[in-house]
Amino acid sequence: MGLYTDPPAGATVVCADELGPVIPRTFPPAPGWSPDGHRIKAELDYSRGPEKTWVYGGLRVRDGQQVTMTATSRNSVFYQQFLQKLEEANPAGDIYVITDNLSSHNSISTRTWLESHPRIKHVFIPVGACWLNLQEAWWRIFRKAALAGQTFAGPDEITQATALATAQLNQRARPWIWGRPAPPTRHLRRRYIYCL
Repeated sequence: MGLYTDPPAGATVVCADELGPVIPRTFPPAPGWSPDGHRIKAELDYSRGPEKTWVYGGLRVRDGQQVTMTATSRNSVFYQQFLQKLEEANPAGDIYVITDNLSSHNSISTRTWLESHPRIKHVFIPVGACWLNLQEAWWRIFRKAALAGQTFAGPDEITQATALATAQLNQRARPWIWGRPAPPTRHLRRRYIYCL
């Protein structure tokens, strides 16, 4: 909580997480008749398909700006590419990345990569406390903006929807504040006393 409420001077706090897999949906052809007079039949699709797409996201708490990246897998290589994007988006000062204890976040290759990037410091949230990561709340907003009610033919469309929704949400971004806001002040109505 201390990084949310009182970050170190000159440092950037980023909440990071992965969303997915986002999977393209396959739909049967439109109902109708074939040229030889038979009904068009659609083959059943029981599998999820090989075209899974993961969305990596990092929320900069101080101004609400988001960095996203899509990948075909959730592993150490793509996580390191995402950390590189975070570093490029925040060119000055230390970067505190708040994330969960996924194996790709704490693998030997990721720790080796972090040794050559000393500005990035990992802060792991406790197991079973995903609600401490503000990125989870941003995912809810992102799902409504980019994924709700959409059908994607392939990973390229998912990447395009992710980039478009991120740009739109970044235009109206505001700082994320940890904790419950103060209740609004209520003006009480005048109370009347009725005498009998």
